[in-house]
Amino acid sequence: MLKKYLSLRWVLLGTAILAILGLTAMNVFSLYRLHQTTIQSDLENKKLQISEFSDKIHHRFYAPYRGVGKLEIEHIQQEFEQTGQFPQEFKKFIEQAASDSIFTDIYFKTHECRACQKKASLLRYDKAEHKFTPTDNYSEFVCDGMGIARTRMKVLVNEYRYNNKAIFDSHYSMTLALINLSEQQVFGYLTMLIDQDYLVNDYLQKELVNRFGKPDSSGVVVWLRDWTKDETVASSDHSRTYHDGKIQYKQRFPDFFGNWILKVAFTESPTIAASKASLIKNFVVLCGAVIILLGAIGFIFVTAQKERALAERQAGFLANVTHELKTPLAVMQAAGENLADGRVDNRERLKSYGRHIHSEALRLKRMIEKLLDVAKADAGQSIIEPKAANLRHLVERYIENHRNYIDSKGFTLDVDIEEPLPPVMIDTDSFNTIIGNLVENAIKYSEEEKYLGIRVINQNSQVTLSIIDRGIGIPNNATKHIFEKFYRVEDSLTAQSKGHGLGLSIVKNLVELNGGQIQVKSEMGSGSRFIVKFPIIAGHTQKNTTKTADELSQQNPKKEDQPQYV
Repeated sequence: MLKKYLSLRWVLLGTAILAILGLTAMNVFSLYRLHQTTIQSDLENKKLQISEFSDKIHHRFYAPYRGVGKLEIEHIQQEFEQTGQFPQEFKKFIEQAASDSIFTDIYFKTHECRACQKKASLLRYDKAEHKFTPTDNYSEFVCDGMGIARTRMKVLVNEYRYNNKAIFDSHYSMTLALINLSEQQVFGYLTMLIDQDYLVNDYLQKELVNRFGKPDSSGVVVWLRDWTKDETVASSDHSRTYHDGKIQYKQRFPDFFGNWILKVAFTESPTIAASKASLIKNFVVLCGAVIILLGAIGFIFVTAQKERALAERQAGFLANVTHELKTPLAVMQAAGENLADGRVDNRERLKSYGRHIHSEALRLKRMIEKLLDVAKADAGQSIIEPKAANLRHLVERYIENHRNYIDSKGFTLDVDIEEPLPPVMIDTDSFNTIIGNLVENAIKYSEEEKYLGIRVINQNSQVTLSIIDRGIGIPNNATKHIFEKFYRVEDSLTAQSKGHGLGLSIVKNLVELNGGQIQVKSEMGSGSRFIVKFPIIAGHTQKNTTKTADELSQQNPKKEDQPQYV
């Protein structure tokens, strides 16, 4: 049943962790997708701005002639054929174009005129006279523009539904083809030469800067490039050097500026920066929450496992200690009944019964004292009375009192005590309990080679006591648990040995109460070494360590004046 619940507990823990990780992954994906959507939306908005800029430039050239589509070109043609000049309703558009800084000169020729082929005269608009006059002095860009327009209109005129069509010769000229829709023929070509200096320096450059500004605020850098010459015409930020590797988007001008193209590099705009900062912050908060949640679940699970293991050990301890308490009581009860009934009158048997009763009483006493020590430790009521002592004398006194017991168990005792030793502050009763439990464990768990070593040395401002055996040893996975209450290493020998898993727990508690440290080094099949370290009394050197324990005791206050450490 316990295994079933344990398996269920692991399944539930795994399910909870998977659920947390799954929800976390979904949240991370959602946050990432939201960030990517923000980036994509920002990019689309920037592309739209580039497109709008291109359209704005396009409309700038059409501005002087906005409204020509409402005129009747047939009427304009008739007026021009009769007078050689345009009627007033059309002349006002020409006046607007002539006064526009973007154009330098305006030329006109009819569809039948072959002036460009014959290098003959063209009509040029005279701003001062407000009329067209013949001229032989015109740029080649005029004929180029008219020629391009004538070629394109041959293809378009039969299906074209509007009375005018603007056609650009790249950034050099703009030609307005006037179409007589009733005859579906081109009446003439009005060509405006573009002022290159004004177009680039006074218009496009300023528009780029005004429209896009600094990359830190707009998130874009725009270069106007002449692809035929591989050079930059204008830029939204002169501090940024053009490089093909930076380009992320290109925008051509619709039906004009054929040699020019807008090339764009996107930078991190305030919107993207804010989205990125929000994403990182949410990631940090989410990861922190997940770590805390997983840590809490893990802590609860581990604590529950430890409590379950402790409960099992306590249950086993209660069953064991009940049996152990009943055994000496049963022996004493049986012996007492025999003595009370007068069944034993032989002197030797009386002594034997007395020894049994005394032995079992001592055994019972030791068990009860262990239980009391554990209860005091749990309640924080362990009282010690430390005083200056030399461990050499304490160890020798213990060996003197227990030599017969050690010999009776068939053990070879190997003692090595360094001289001289500095004094330490220690409660002598605690020390006797510490060394007694460690020696008892060494004897109990040494089945084949019965060796007991006791070493005392001065090392690194500490006096170190080592209890060494060559017994069964302790598994590596058990060394970290052996100082826990009720813990016993489960194997064939410990199963046969009497014990309650309290001795080492008591030892550790007493060592720490006396300001010391305890550790264990063990190898399976080779034995164990328990190492106890006590700090040397401050101010003492090797020179005064040869004093006896009685001399050291005389230098300290009486027992009743000593402070008590709880």
